[in-house]
This record gives sequence, structure tokens and C-alpha cells, in this order.
Amino acid sequence: MPEPGSESRPGPIPERIVLVGYGPVGARFVEELLPVVRAGLATLTVVGAETADAYNRVLIADYAVGHAGREALEVTDTAAARATGVSILTGTSVTAISRTRSTVTLGTGAELAWDRLVLATGARANVPTLAGVARVRRNLMMPPQDAATLDSNEATLPRGVVALRDLDDARTVRGAVRAGGRIVVLGAGVLGMELALAAARGGAEVCVVHHGEIPMNRNLDRGGGTVLARAARAAGVTMVNHSRAESVLFRLDDDAVQRFDALICADGKQIGGDLLVLSCGTGARTELAHLAGLPVSTGILVDGSLRSWADPRIHAIGDCAHVAAPPAPGAGAARPTGGPTGLIGPGWRQADRLAADFTARLTAAGSGGAPAPNEFAAGRAGDLLAPATAVVMLKAEGVDVVAAGDTAADPWDSEPGSHADGCATAPVSVSQWADPEHGRYVKMVTRSGILTGFVCVGMPRTGAELTLLFERGSELPADRSVLLRFDGPDDVPGAGGDAFARETTVCWCNGVSVGAITDAAAAGNATVTCIGAATRAGTGCGGCKTRIGELLDRFPVPTPAPAP
Repeated sequence: MPEPGSESRPGPIPERIVLVGYGPVGARFVEELLPVVRAGLATLTVVGAETADAYNRVLIADYAVGHAGREALEVTDTAAARATGVSILTGTSVTAISRTRSTVTLGTGAELAWDRLVLATGARANVPTLAGVARVRRNLMMPPQDAATLDSNEATLPRGVVALRDLDDARTVRGAVRAGGRIVVLGAGVLGMELALAAARGGAEVCVVHHGEIPMNRNLDRGGGTVLARAARAAGVTMVNHSRAESVLFRLDDDAVQRFDALICADGKQIGGDLLVLSCGTGARTELAHLAGLPVSTGILVDGSLRSWADPRIHAIGDCAHVAAPPAPGAGAARPTGGPTGLIGPGWRQADRLAADFTARLTAAGSGGAPAPNEFAAGRAGDLLAPATAVVMLKAEGVDVVAAGDTAADPWDSEPGSHADGCATAPVSVSQWADPEHGRYVKMVTRSGILTGFVCVGMPRTGAELTLLFERGSELPADRSVLLRFDGPDDVPGAGGDAFARETTVCWCNGVSVGAITDAAAAGNATVTCIGAATRAGTGCGGCKTRIGELLDRFPVPTPAPAP
């Protein structure tokens, strides 16, 4: 029999958690929090503005050009989350946060109470200043009641102009590619170049317009950017540099509605097309936090525990989160450095960490024990950020580009061992090799022999080797030219650095190693898709899928012995 009075002893009251945003980072947070929801320690309500379930926005360009089906974008099992007890509201906006009443107001007018609020509102595409295209002043924008106008409000883009941030944009691009239409891409960053190359390969007539000298100028040096531009032209993409877009011309559709017809540049160039794709970067959605009185900079300011600087009950993760240490009491109001990462890998790590923090705290409270120590203190913010020297890869068939670190140094710098302020540093050495005719270029920057930056175009095996050396902080061989042999006819796979060591990282988005992949393969996962389902490798940006395939070829799945 139960002890006297035990039948009336109350159990723990579930903590009410509300998550605003149901993109890939929000979906990861939901998945990681399911155990505490299942145990009755918390209730979780998710509010997403899009009508579709969470999908991988990083792969939306692949979907737009027909390189991936809709199923390849799936990142979560919404039905399973609902079966566990999670309430998921899609196609719904949040218009206000009340910190005093601990509620959020929905576009329907309903209110949700919360004990903990997690903001995963992501980022929206930047719309450049173009005559003929309305532009919203984001700092003054009130969150709309209609979730479908979350980013546009009263400034919807004209017909034939898209930013490629959602499924509707992707379907528009997909139609233009299938029809062999003329696509003008404004912006030559990683995403703009990936889209342009893929669309050209799919049969579209593509032109990239940018105001800089070279494409991917934030990641590549002049040599690498020039070789990439030549490779893009060889692939059928028209590259128009040193061109600042100023306005848009329109023509009338049959229903008398204006449609994009041409992009006008400051120097008078008129570039006609059927579709204009804006690839001009993104900006964090911070208006909800701003209106609630939470500190914001380039994103919602949170500490190393992903808590708002102003309210420890409110958290932010993903593309809307700016992780930085709060200023010390009495310190000046200097603008914090850094900003949202813009990469899916760090966003997923933030979701994992925050869910683990919630789980530890709620589990301890449910068992009546002392709260677990918070291991994600402000001083440990570093591993929740994208590395300052993150490896950047261009995913394009037939055009291989990878770069990392600081590549600004030139081989002919007169004083490579000092900074402009005169402070002495370890000497910098720069090695370059170029074969523009065949679309090949390599630049390696070392300090005291350690690889601190590199650019590699058109040499995939050399790029993979340099990525491995850069990740490990390894010293390069004294004769840098031996690294070029990896793309030569006499290369012996695996003869260089141990790219197949178990601890070597293959998937940077999810932090999956060679060992984890080979273990999954040994368990019977024989395809790249199966490896992704078992380990999450390859489910982020997709840039590691070729490497996963190489691992499966090198470590084939054992064939079961025939039954006697």
C-alpha cells in the first residue's frame, strides 16, 4: 500500500516552453527535447510562419534547379513530434512578446503562456535598393498578423523577382530552369554562384551581375576569384562584374500586371531576363525581440548559455542569434563583435546545447535533486559560433572551390612578418600555383609552417588534403609543390595525410567523423542516404556527400554470408 498521504503528493508541474520558428534549427531543438516532453516534464508549443513543415533551407537551390527532390529537404518527423505531445502551429505568426505577462500573441489574436521562450526566427533575404522594387525598413516593421507576409509586409516583390528563401521561390526558379529561361542572378557570393552554375547546367541562360572585381570576394583572393569566373564562363554563365544595379524595368503580363524585364546598372547596361534572383545576403529577424525590449545588434544578443542579455527566460538560436558575452557592469556600450553565423552547423550545435541544458535542468527538478550546474556559461560561447576561419565550399558539379582562413597575404609582400601597426609577428609564407587555361589555382598561406589560410579552385583532391591540414592546424611539407600531386595522374589515394583516420571530420555541419560513418556502414548502412539517416552526415549543406561515397567505397559494407 502507498504511504499515507502519498496519493495527494503533487508531481512536478510541466514547464511551458514556446518555440517561435520552425526551420531546420527549430526542428532540431524539438527533436532533442522530445524525451522531456514524453516524460511529462515540459510542454512544448511550436509556432511556425510557413505552412510547410520544417525543411533544409540550405538545399533549396538544389531543389530549385531539379538536383534534389522535395523529400531531400526533409529534416524532421513532424508527425512523430505531435504524437509525443508537441503542439505545432504552422502558417501562424507571432505579433508580440509580453515579458511581464510571459505570453506571446499570435496573429489570430490568441495568446500562449510560457515559462521559457525560445526564438528561432531565422533570417530574411536582403533586398537591395533598386528603383522599381519596394523595400521595407526593417527597424520600423511591426510583425504582421498574416504569416504569409512575414518578410514582405506591404512591400511584396514584383512578379519575376525572387530571393530564393522559401519553397515558393524555389518553384518559381524551377519553372524558369525547366523552360530554359533567362535568369539574372544579382550577387556573386557562394549561394549566388551555386545557383547560377546549377541553373546553367540545367539548361537555363544565366547571367551573374555583381559590383566587385571577382566572385566570392569575401572568401577568395584575386587569383582564385579570377579562375572561378573563367570556369563559370566555360560552364555557360555570363559574368558581369564592376556593375552596380540601380533599377528594374518591367513589362506587362496578359493580366496587365508588371513583370521583371531587365536590370539596369549604374553604367547604363541593360540586362534582360525572365527572372531576377536576388542573392544579396541575409539579415536576422529581430523585430519581435526589439519590440519586446530585448537587446539586439546584428542579431538577438544572447550569452554563452544562449540566454537573452536582458531576460534569462528568453533564448535565441540559429540565424537570429548573436552570441556574445554581455558587457561588464559599468562598461561602455560598445557594439559587440561578431554576429549570427549564417551557417546551419553552428545553428544545430546551438539547438543541441540548449536542449541539453533544458533536459539536464528539468530532469534534475523532476527527480527532486539540485539543478545540474550550467556547463554552458558565458565564457564557453566560442564553440557555439562558426569558426572565424570556417571552411567555405562551393557546391557545383564540375567546378570545385574550397577556401578557408586569411588569404589576403601576397607572395611579394615586402614585410610579411609584421602588421601595419609595426608589431612583429611570426613570418608569413605564401605559395601560389596557377593554370588558368585548365581552371586550376592553389594558394597556401602559412605562418611558421602552419597552414593558416588557403584557396583551391579546380583541384578537388588537393582541396580535400588542404582542408584536412587546415582543420588540424598541421605543418605543411617544406616543398609545398608535393601537395599538387593529389590531382595528378600518379597520385596514390591515401598516400598523403591520413584523411581516413577515424577522428577526421567528414561532415562539418553535424560534426560527424570517419569513425562514425564507417561504424554506421559496418552496421549495414550501404548508401549515402542511409548514412545520413543513421548519423545525420550529409544532411546539412550536402558538401560532404562525395566524401561519404568515397568512404563507402573504401570501407565496403560486408556482404552477409549465405545461409547454409
